[in-house]
Amino acid sequence: MKDIAIVGAGPAGYSAAITARKRDKSVVVIGQNTGWLAHAHSIANYPGLPDISGHDLLEAMKKQAQDLGAELRPGVVHQIVSLGSSFALSLGADFIEAERIILCTGAKQPKLLPGESELLVPIGDVKPGDRMIVRTGNLIPLDGKVVSGEATVNQASITGESMPAPKREGSYVYAGTVVEEGECVVCVEKALGGGRYDRIVHMIEESEKLKSTAEDKASRLADRLVPYTLGGTVLTYLVTRNVTKMLAVLMVDFSCALKLAMPIAVLSAMRESSSYHISVKGGRFLEAVAKADTVVFDKTGTLTRGVFEVTAVHHSPLAEEQLLEYAALAECASSHPISKSLQKAYGKEIDRSRVTDIEELSGHGITATVDGHAVAAGNSKLMKKLGVPYCDCHSTGTIIHMAVDGQYAGHIVISDVVKPHSKEAIEQLKRAGVQKTVMLTGDAKRVADSVAAELGVDEVRSELLPGDKVAEVEKLLAAKGKNDMLAFVGDGINDAPVLTRADIGIAMGAMGSDAAIEAADIVLMDDDPLQIAKAIKISRKCIGIVRQNIVFSLVVKFGCLALVAFGIANMWAAIFADVGVMVLAVLNAIRALKYKD
Repeated sequence: MKDIAIVGAGPAGYSAAITARKRDKSVVVIGQNTGWLAHAHSIANYPGLPDISGHDLLEAMKKQAQDLGAELRPGVVHQIVSLGSSFALSLGADFIEAERIILCTGAKQPKLLPGESELLVPIGDVKPGDRMIVRTGNLIPLDGKVVSGEATVNQASITGESMPAPKREGSYVYAGTVVEEGECVVCVEKALGGGRYDRIVHMIEESEKLKSTAEDKASRLADRLVPYTLGGTVLTYLVTRNVTKMLAVLMVDFSCALKLAMPIAVLSAMRESSSYHISVKGGRFLEAVAKADTVVFDKTGTLTRGVFEVTAVHHSPLAEEQLLEYAALAECASSHPISKSLQKAYGKEIDRSRVTDIEELSGHGITATVDGHAVAAGNSKLMKKLGVPYCDCHSTGTIIHMAVDGQYAGHIVISDVVKPHSKEAIEQLKRAGVQKTVMLTGDAKRVADSVAAELGVDEVRSELLPGDKVAEVEKLLAAKGKNDMLAFVGDGINDAPVLTRADIGIAMGAMGSDAAIEAADIVLMDDDPLQIAKAIKISRKCIGIVRQNIVFSLVVKFGCLALVAFGIANMWAAIFADVGVMVLAVLNAIRALKYKD
């Protein structure tokens, strides 16, 4: 553990590291200083190195920090978790623990608009009612309502929506979401600590308190039988005055076999699960998932890939390849997910010299001149604005209408792609005995209903915020049977409160957020939903083996006690009832290492 972790490898981070090392504090500096190189010329007048400036000063500070013993760790901090008296910083697959954290990231402050001017202020000074301006690429720092301008906002981290949402006057925006395109002025409604992101964190903490704990029943049973064993030993001596019989009764101990019945089987099952890229965080979760009666899914990133692709071209008088070429070239200057999907579908190198007069119409689309042809690509509002008659499309997804030289050229359908094994995963769960499958998503109702119908999901709830998902799960928990368990499968930070509230939380490990992985009980390392049914089957086999061991141990031991009491069995039988049964229980438990479909 380090005394101090410094996040940010710029001049402020190195300065803090140098100062901390001079005070004999162990220090690790985390970050990448490449982002500072463009502005390094302005760095000067550092007290320790007054004669150096610019890039040379930055490198000198870095060397001084290293010479003093500061550890440098390249990377990006994904998550900071409080451990009570210390903190854990996640760098992807790696963790760093430190007693204190110093943030030297140079993060941009909110830009407020007092009157007609822009002013950078600390985020803690922003009050409800203040107006802030956000532009393309900006992270929205606080919750608020758009009062002017238009923008497209990626809010998947909060709502789980698969596509960036258009925001205009009157629309609500959330802290932690990103402006993909456009510019707008936001009236702040929630100060720091009161936004939806902060409420998500609070819900995670509260849900953790409500989670049930499955105890080791075999171990508790063994502990309860110990006094009876001792009592039987004393009683045997008092009745028979035979030391051999007394010792034989004492030898028939219940603790060993029963206490080994659960742990070895569980460890074997966890080892077998890991071979299928299923990470189980504890034995109690194996016991819980074996009783899974209801499985609830998030949609985007869980049942679907969360990747947008061209899925169809409709009503086009041109060849599909020609229409995709026009669309990809017209969108070549945009970084919007839709533009990237069109360029990917085109599949060839983009020659930007063929494109001129690119004009982006916020909330509508793009117009451009491609090879001398006037090309328009956008939504139905763009077609209406240009006076071009268009054909409606009833397919699920985002519809890109195309016009070439003022004539309608058809439309392109872009939609999220269902994972290859999602449908089979639902079928396998039903074969495994799961009674109900439910999908909860922040996505639009039409999209959610279409995906649910395609996969065969029993129930679907759409257009949900993280708090709504928790409420829906609470209803399902209240409706389930006493001995049944509810599992929730998700991948994003918006799923974290639900993952902690469900009886079993299952997260996608490859592309899932750090918050979801941290909150989950079981992690699918390859993001394959087909592994959920496999985890249930492995856990049920494990629990079956545990029950076999418990029944076998009790029958043999009680039988031996009866034989000893009537003078039929001797010390050797007692030894077998103790050691022999324990060995057989261990050998049976190892069978959990061999799972077969």
